[in-house]
Amino acid sequence: MGMLDGQVVFVTGGGRGQGRAHAVASAREGADVALFDCVHDIDTVGYPLAHRADLEETASLVESAGRRALQFVGDVRSQADLDQAVAKTISEFGQLDALVANAGIWATGPFWELSDDQWSDMIDICLTGVWRSAKAVAPHMIDRQRGSIVMTSSVDGLEPGGIYAHYTAAKHGVLGLMKSVALELAPHGPRCNSVNPGAVDTPMLDNQPGYDLISGHPGGTRDDLVEGGHRFNVLKNTALLDPIDIANAAVFLNSDLAARITGTTLLVDAGHMLLTGYNHNPVR
Repeated sequence: MGMLDGQVVFVTGGGRGQGRAHAVASAREGADVALFDCVHDIDTVGYPLAHRADLEETASLVESAGRRALQFVGDVRSQADLDQAVAKTISEFGQLDALVANAGIWATGPFWELSDDQWSDMIDICLTGVWRSAKAVAPHMIDRQRGSIVMTSSVDGLEPGGIYAHYTAAKHGVLGLMKSVALELAPHGPRCNSVNPGAVDTPMLDNQPGYDLISGHPGGTRDDLVEGGHRFNVLKNTALLDPIDIANAAVFLNSDLAARITGTTLLVDAGHMLLTGYNHNPVR
């Protein structure tokens, strides 16, 4: 038996990276999965976003696990896109049990140099998009008197982040939103929690801006990123986290094992938050 047998999980940002891991882990545990992603690039983001082929590949991986997959192309900045996808999911699968509000972007820049568009895109996707996603599923979950919402925050939701104040502000905001959603839904039965990842090996970080940030200079490399991962963590033999590490945490929060857990933050950070700075003596 899987931890999510018979459930339906809706994953935003499901095309690749952590979203793909959430979809595959949910299918592995017996859930059918609805995948939602924008599949287009955004001018204020310095790396390519997921494209349609990525979404199709994730759906294929879900089906390879013996579960059904739905694909939706949409933008978490659009309530209509989310509402239509949720309604179609319920129509096709008969129910919707869990939401993983995972869609997000990352970008850098000193706060005093950020443009209005850079700020707005970050907040609209990483914070408002999470609210819109929760808003889309809440009526159905309230009607059923059950359900689980997992919101993706970050260790940057708990500490400051260098040269990405807009991302840090959004991820701090997700925690406040999560607690309020948990409080409001509790009398109706549904739960809401967050996962707070550390440095995860996905295309969001595995790119030139990520290399440069971690190395501390232009022209950084993948090797710099991996070395920086070691110094970001305290657990032995841990550089960058595998996306499945985050997905497994969400599976737990969406499962009956977490039936009495709501309004909480689950760190998946290889001990990063135990540090007062970088780990200057990582054990490999």
